[in-house]
Amino acid sequence: MTELLKKVIAEIEKLPEDSQDAIAKRLITDLRDEKEWTDRFESTTDSQWNRIAEMVRQEIAEKKTAPLDEIFPDRDSQS
Repeated sequence: MTELLKKVIAEIEKLPEDSQDAIAKRLITDLRDEKEWTDRFESTTDSQWNRIAEMVRQEIAEKKTAPLDEIFPDRDSQS
């Protein structure tokens, strides 16, 4: 176990049980979600990635996309 995780657990242990359970439920959900996404990405074939890339290129060519600066105007200031 990493030192950072040990520190987090020590802080969580100071909380009331209902707060500990709420955090534990969120962590379990996040871990399951992360595993599901990892499994999906790992099972994606080169052919599927190529189709996705072609779809994106087509959307860009047809001007169906927006620059990231328009979607996330403050992203540079968060760095």
